[in-house]
Amino acid sequence: MNDENKSVAIFDDDEDILSICHYVLQDQGWEVNTFSSCDDVLNKLKACKPKVIFMDNWIPPKGGIIATQEIKNDIDLKDIPVIYFSANSEISKLANTAGAEHFLAKPFDLDHLTEAIKTVLKSK
Repeated sequence: MNDENKSVAIFDDDEDILSICHYVLQDQGWEVNTFSSCDDVLNKLKACKPKVIFMDNWIPPKGGIIATQEIKNDIDLKDIPVIYFSANSEISKLANTAGAEHFLAKPFDLDHLTEAIKTVLKSK
């Protein structure tokens, strides 16, 4: 992996999840950008240029499916892998509808957080 861009963006309205993910990933050398809403999602991502995006399903104001679809329809952002995460029992179906490359069911083991990143970066 190219260490000059070891950046990740996390969209979740749960501040505890944002804090824990930030701590774990920063400890592993990632630059972590956290957002508690998905308004202006495209500009937020263009500003931080992440290598990977985590997207919550129930993120205000429009939700993760619409936000992910906007990302995948943007020429500059469409190739950034999105890991969809939610406690919804139909997470696989939701991730597929959104156009995400991978999903992570909540609650998740913290090791699964970094494994999900490795999985999407390997398949790129």
